[in-house]
Amino acid sequence: MQLHTLFPRTKNRKNPPVGRGGKRGKTSGRGGKGQTARAGHKIRPEVRDLIKKIPKRRGYGRNRARSVRTNRVAVAGVNIAALESAYTAGETVSPASLLARNLVRRARGRVPAVKILGTGSLSRALVVKGCALSAPARAAVLAAGGTVRGEQGRTVHA
Repeated sequence: MQLHTLFPRTKNRKNPPVGRGGKRGKTSGRGGKGQTARAGHKIRPEVRDLIKKIPKRRGYGRNRARSVRTNRVAVAGVNIAALESAYTAGETVSPASLLARNLVRRARGRVPAVKILGTGSLSRALVVKGCALSAPARAAVLAAGGTVRGEQGRTVHA
């Protein structure tokens, strides 16, 4: 008995590679046929199809990330005709009071930003507080003897 004549008791469990590409023959761990079985395959990323569905916007600077607007502020519009029927003279119009009278709805669980628009007519003097106003609405409120306090000067995107 010499060292070169000794063999291990058990045979090596790993069989020699078989077939093209090694790792156990036939499809060699690549599944079936098709694109993924080929050499140099590259599957189109799924997110690219989602990006392609988003509309392009012109311009480079401000419009770059505006195809999906994540910072959009939900603004509720209320016409002065609705204020005429819902409020009496001298009452305060605010986002919270509009919500209490069901003239606006909550946006993402919060009291929304409100813009009062000029459709209709106003004959009562109202105090408008914490709301943005369009130019005709502001003129109508002031012409009726009302006042505007704490206007929110937010830019409203349609």
